[in-house]
Amino acid sequence: MDELRIERKVAFLRRRGNYPCRPERVEVRETHMAWVFLTDCRAYKLKKPVRTDYLDFSTAEARRKDSEREVRLNRRLAADVYHGVAPLSVDRRGDLNLTGDGEPIDWLTEMRRLPEDRMLDALIARGAVDEDLIRPAALKLARFYRDATPVEIEPRDYRSRLDEDLRDCRRALLDPRYRQAPALVQSVFAALAGELAHEPERFDQRVAMRRVIDAHGDLRPEHICLESPPVIIDCLEFNRKLRTLDAASDLAFLTLECDRLGAAFLSAPIWSAYHQHNDDPLPKRLRSFYESFHAFVRAKVAIGHLDDDYPSTPAKWIEKATTHLRMARQRLDTLHDGGLQSARR
Repeated sequence: MDELRIERKVAFLRRRGNYPCRPERVEVRETHMAWVFLTDCRAYKLKKPVRTDYLDFSTAEARRKDSEREVRLNRRLAADVYHGVAPLSVDRRGDLNLTGDGEPIDWLTEMRRLPEDRMLDALIARGAVDEDLIRPAALKLARFYRDATPVEIEPRDYRSRLDEDLRDCRRALLDPRYRQAPALVQSVFAALAGELAHEPERFDQRVAMRRVIDAHGDLRPEHICLESPPVIIDCLEFNRKLRTLDAASDLAFLTLECDRLGAAFLSAPIWSAYHQHNDDPLPKRLRSFYESFHAFVRAKVAIGHLDDDYPSTPAKWIEKATTHLRMARQRLDTLHDGGLQSARR
């Protein structure tokens, strides 16, 4: 039963009459790794049967375990949003159902549907967010970092992970299929890798200060809902390594993305809340390194969409990768007061 085609599952979940609550409508969204079905008040996520170098959803059992992990980890910052894991079953007649009748053949992450007009990216797009509105979410994140249990990791291993990620990004972005400027890719890589090589104590100190935690890992504005109280969803549940981050690195990703969407002014209240609840003398130099690092990684993630079987809007992903590369370069170029050098001589 595990080999039941995903097309049949998606077709079943598209129909509103198949949900126990009989919703008025079902909206369907496809992401890189899942299908999401939005009813009047619930959201159901069906993971695609994919396997990559950083995740494995290839079997129903793997998807069940990941869905359970997704619920557990996301309840850290969105306790009342993640209801649980619901079985998609097939009965004796071979019909699919969401009532649990028969044999489970897949699993859905079941969530409360959030108001889309309160998501941070939507608020930024409308020019409807200010420092007062972002502050409760910033404080929630600050307390999350303060209370997180540090990850036990050797300083050398932490630096090695960063270096490995940088080399993976360079390798991917230099592929001529993706039409990224080689000189730009090389200059960003050289500056970031040079910082790791020439200033290792900066990163070793972060480990010694126990700032490396099991973080969120994908702190984008579209994952923050500014309802009251605010909730933060969709952490990188499928790979603990990708979530093992310096707390400041996790937060730097958010401020980078706010800037990309045109809301750089949100950086001040976000970092103010962090420092209010975390005794962390974070150097501006390191914060900018992390922002540039994440921009470099996001460029790689963007062009990764072109490797899908049927990539949609390829030009969009190429442009997005270029935007992130330029932001990475800008973070390296505009620093002062001891900031990063664009290249080491």
